[in-house]
Amino acid sequence: MAVSAKQNARSVAIWIGLVAAVSLPLIAAAQSPLLAWRDPVYIAAGFAGIVGLALLLLQPVLVAGYLPGVSTGQTRRIHRWSGAALLLSILVHVGALWITSPPDVVDALLFVSPTPFSDWGVVAMWAIFASALLGATRTRFRARLRTWRIGHSALAGIIVIGSVVHTVLIDGTMETVTKYALCACVLAVTAKALFDFRAWAALKRR
Repeated sequence: MAVSAKQNARSVAIWIGLVAAVSLPLIAAAQSPLLAWRDPVYIAAGFAGIVGLALLLLQPVLVAGYLPGVSTGQTRRIHRWSGAALLLSILVHVGALWITSPPDVVDALLFVSPTPFSDWGVVAMWAIFASALLGATRTRFRARLRTWRIGHSALAGIIVIGSVVHTVLIDGTMETVTKYALCACVLAVTAKALFDFRAWAALKRR
């Protein structure tokens, strides 16, 4: 009975922590005084980026099975749908920035932008596209599933590092404390998920 109560408390804590980590940055950003001087398209670009970062936290939580009360089948389906939502958020983010200032987006894509955060964002963006393409062709890797997982995990690491550095270097709509907290959560959960996969693979080889 005590073990069950402890498990229930842990499950509730995980859900509360995930909801807080995802929602608080959005709530804080919505109250930013900088929004008063921004165009609606620019605001949409910023919030699409925040949503994308929040989805980056959700992805390793799902794929590693850290979310209590969700079956393996449900986890995989949600992982695929949230991956598609992540891709969409990046397209909205970049597309809205293009509408706001095409020259800045071109400079970023060509890696000639004077703002360092642009380079990290572009690297993360291309890694997301590559990851989405790899995910769409997963059925072709049935005989080499381990190779597919290594490639997918490597891209996930690039996406997370690029996105976090991109976010940290930007002084914009996101509130500082919630921004750093969300970035820390994304890094920590992704690192734990990758470590758990490596440890499980090593155990299976033994």
